[in-house]
Amino acid sequence: MQNTTPQSITLTNRTLIKYTLISFVFAVITLLTVILPAEYNIDPTGIGHKLGLTIFHHAKAETSAKPSTQATSEKGATATIEIIVPADSGVEYKFVMQQYQKIEYEWLTSGAVLYFDLHGEPEGDTTGYFESYAIATLDEMKGSFTTPFAGSHGWYWKNTSDVAVTVLLTVKGKYEQHGLK
Repeated sequence: MQNTTPQSITLTNRTLIKYTLISFVFAVITLLTVILPAEYNIDPTGIGHKLGLTIFHHAKAETSAKPSTQATSEKGATATIEIIVPADSGVEYKFVMQQYQKIEYEWLTSGAVLYFDLHGEPEGDTTGYFESYAIATLDEMKGSFTTPFAGSHGWYWKNTSDVAVTVLLTVKGKYEQHGLK
């Protein structure tokens, strides 16, 4: 009968230092390529964006619109909403409205210009159809629109800068609910 005990491993100081340095290098690479892009949208190597990790930070930032959902405004009360558009990302803010309802709006940014598309999507449509009412790149806009059909109507803002932009949206009109889409 043979003794099958595992071999003992002798670690020298040189071996310990070598494995410590390898672990440290691995930790720094993980920090730069995974943790910083996902948690803080800091991506010094660009690998986090290519791997799709910056979406995690954008998802957290997109939930910061205030208020996120509001109920009916049948009497045309004025509402002011603050929407954060994360760096290098886009958000959509919509109002659910019936056909021929009118809304007056004014929005302005914290100084940066944003690409936007003011559009509507018909209620119950599953084809992906939408109708654009205005498309431009501006830092503010004021106007009104009357919905040609029942559905969700609102803005898509795209921020191509490397810092988050705040949009202050003021609306007055009839709608059933609103929030980030």
